[in-house]
Amino acid sequence: MADLIVIGGGLAGCEAAWQAAQRGLKVELYEMRPHITTGAHRGALLAELVCSNSLGSRLLDRASGLLKEELRRLGSLLLVCAEESSLPAGGALAVDRDVFAQRVTEMIESHENIRVIRQEVRQIPESPTIVASGPLTSSSLSQAIAQYIGDEHLYFFDAIAPVIYGESIDLEVAFRASRYQRGEQDAGDYINCPFTRDEYYAFVQALVSAERIELREFEQVLQEGVRAGVSQYFEGCLPVEILAQRGQEALAFGPLRPVGLVDPRTGRRPYAVAQLRQDNLAGTLFNLVGFQTNLKFSEQQRVFRMIPGLEQAEFARYGQMHRNTFIFSPAHLRPTLQHRRRDDLFFAGQITGIEGYAGNIASGLLAGLNAARLLRGQPPLELPTTTMLGALCHYVTYASAADFQPMKANFGLLPPLEGDSFARDKRRRYQAYVQRALNDLDQFMISAGIYVRAVKTI
Repeated sequence: MADLIVIGGGLAGCEAAWQAAQRGLKVELYEMRPHITTGAHRGALLAELVCSNSLGSRLLDRASGLLKEELRRLGSLLLVCAEESSLPAGGALAVDRDVFAQRVTEMIESHENIRVIRQEVRQIPESPTIVASGPLTSSSLSQAIAQYIGDEHLYFFDAIAPVIYGESIDLEVAFRASRYQRGEQDAGDYINCPFTRDEYYAFVQALVSAERIELREFEQVLQEGVRAGVSQYFEGCLPVEILAQRGQEALAFGPLRPVGLVDPRTGRRPYAVAQLRQDNLAGTLFNLVGFQTNLKFSEQQRVFRMIPGLEQAEFARYGQMHRNTFIFSPAHLRPTLQHRRRDDLFFAGQITGIEGYAGNIASGLLAGLNAARLLRGQPPLELPTTTMLGALCHYVTYASAADFQPMKANFGLLPPLEGDSFARDKRRRYQAYVQRALNDLDQFMISAGIYVRAVKTI
């Protein structure tokens, strides 16, 4: 009989299962794929990335980079798997999504304390459980969660970007470069498609007038027990056509910003730039960075082929939009990720309102660690709010009801620094945040008796 049940074989669920199993618990990890699909996943591998293939910045003066360093110190399995399957992406940690998922799957399935069960969970178990079913939780489990917490779900619509075959990109027009020449490859880690002013405005006009896919019925009206109402988009992942509606220059100051790039044909910075990031180790696939979309597939072909250098683009995957579901964590969770009314019930991952791959991995790590401590008779841990993971967990459990929505790692979540010496120097302020966070994490790990063994992959 298992000591712990983990529901969901995504990033949070796999990390949670690994952390608990490493501490001696017998874990049953439930994943409903491939028997029940989500509409966004493609296969049956654990930890499949359905949106971007980037886990965010590696740089320590960035919030995402700080979170990764915290994961490294806490002994994250998935971070090691990501680094071992990484691709050139400038200052970001991007992965070959298939290699990454395969590596995680092998590690989880081969662990002596983990049993992977391929079936849907329709009710919340009465035994110790971590719910990490993700934003695409099945309707049956969604209803069970809504019934259990006695409240409504929140929800938002999320979108994924198209992936293009590299051989169909015109490199006579597009050019390789990294912003400010910050990359791993000499030629640059990104393929950049430069717009002139006229090309940019024509593209924006075509984008905002293009036809969109109608939302499916299950995405228009939520299941019984779930809040019905006007659909809402997550600000951190807006469809590119929605962003374009906010003004003609919105894209030029957003995903198409040209800063740090020079077109070698002109020697000048373009008016705007669409970037493509390598999506697999073979270098045959590239995703359109920041081009999450809900346009009809035929319209994606028509409009995105207006991007200079993509006139003959062939699509390996079209962009699409889907509904993501998450609970109102401030009413139901503690910073330990335990349910407020049940000590042995934990939630982790995007269903908590923590956004971003690294954040989901980190929440799974904390849930798995705390479940193991609880079942060993130790008090679950609440990380210092000066750490990025501690700040994220504090936000989703204490945010106000008026404006609660999914949150990625960002320095604005951290408590202010003492004094005002950093007020006008953002770089020094971020460096000070990082130093304080890592010092506090190290001291916390010592005081809590957290000792991490090096993760060895297959």
